[in-house]
Amino acid sequence: MNYLSTRGAGAGERHTFSEILLGGLAKDGGLYLPADYPRVTADELTRWRTLPYADLAFEILSKFCDDIPADDLRALTRKTYTAATYCNVRDDESAAQITPLKTLGVEDGAPLSLLELSNGPTLAFKDMAMQLIGNLFEYALAKHGETLNILGATSGDTGSAAEYAMRGKKGIRVFMLSPHKKMSAFQTAQMYSLQDPNIFNLAVQGVFDDAQDIVKAVSNDHAFKAKYKIGTVNSINWARVVAQVVYYFKGYFAATKSNAERVSFTVPSGNFGNVCAGHIARMMGLPIEKLVVATNENDVLDEFFRTGIYRVRRAAETYHTSSPSMDISKASNFERFVYDLLGRDPARVLQLFRDVEEKGGFDLAASGDFARVREFGFVSGSSSHDTRVDTIRDVFQRYDTMIDTHTADGVKVAREHLQPGIPMIVLETAQPIKFGETIREALLREPERPAAFSGLESLPQRFEVVPADAQRVKDFIVANTGE
Repeated sequence: MNYLSTRGAGAGERHTFSEILLGGLAKDGGLYLPADYPRVTADELTRWRTLPYADLAFEILSKFCDDIPADDLRALTRKTYTAATYCNVRDDESAAQITPLKTLGVEDGAPLSLLELSNGPTLAFKDMAMQLIGNLFEYALAKHGETLNILGATSGDTGSAAEYAMRGKKGIRVFMLSPHKKMSAFQTAQMYSLQDPNIFNLAVQGVFDDAQDIVKAVSNDHAFKAKYKIGTVNSINWARVVAQVVYYFKGYFAATKSNAERVSFTVPSGNFGNVCAGHIARMMGLPIEKLVVATNENDVLDEFFRTGIYRVRRAAETYHTSSPSMDISKASNFERFVYDLLGRDPARVLQLFRDVEEKGGFDLAASGDFARVREFGFVSGSSSHDTRVDTIRDVFQRYDTMIDTHTADGVKVAREHLQPGIPMIVLETAQPIKFGETIREALLREPERPAAFSGLESLPQRFEVVPADAQRVKDFIVANTGE
């Protein structure tokens, strides 16, 4: 399997999975994608249907990673996806499933379910990929005797998932940027309370997009990146995305009895990484009817899928909401989908994303390209604070199930796109405890708190506030690498 950049620099160059694993952006600023999507046969779907999660992960990753010996890759997936790792919330039986499917009920003739992805160490779906990435990184670094300085940005859950996955890993340091005072108290405490010497938290004076721009700016300084061995765990890292492909297959198998059936997925989305994994699963041949993109008040993606206009917002236009992990106005993974939408034309992709930087966006409404959005199965919708509170309350009253704010955005939008007879699977994103203030508003009760997180917010916190300035972040990295 070879990989290329969405922006086409170094045309003819191909990279292996291991070569792009420890990096992030391509040298031309683009994102890596496989030269061709592997296709899944009907026989494979049948054989995979009964596999445990770890072995399903091995089968799917093998199609994208042919330069890690099969025995090593299988050992890595089995090390990652164990009931012991994914038992923070569920009982032993459902923990063993890793991503159990919870059917809520039938609405408008369609089964409505939650694919539970928040059983991991930080109670968020990001653990599903990040735990594997941590093991892949450690494996690759040990094999070559190298070290890695991870630079990432988070709007909430990516940071804690990355830090919990990387803490104590040999040869790895993590420098995580987050928007100062714009995460929930639980999310903040999860990250800032870590005292591991290889973990560094930087609170950026700005919004998530400022932090993400710093990561891209540092990644585009190729000399600095090479000298200080900078890597990334944000979803611009291809391995993050492909690891998430697995649970679309697992969810499909749980919701169907035969490969002749189709399902739809609704994905709460800000940075487009999670739903991009669904797009890839569909391109591989998984029978997906619709991919429903659910946003909050920061509706850049919803606007595009409704109108063909991609218009990023300035910091002053980015709302701080009660589903803060989606408070994003510049979806960095969106470029991968646009590349496929435009027939894999890197010159056009390069120009469009230059327009994003120079003009604040682009408009495909007048071109035939936008009409192809429906061919790829995409539809969308948005939510507000009032509708997510109403949805949390309704799901609890109707189904005795407590959901977090982002999952509530997903359920609200999913209900707008139900089709009789086609199961609708909403990807659960996090445990309600991470957003206790809104849960209390909606339900007038405290969310359940796993015992492992008792007293989390009262623990000492270690972080440094920095301005939204790439050079200041570089200086901090230099001062803390000992190189």
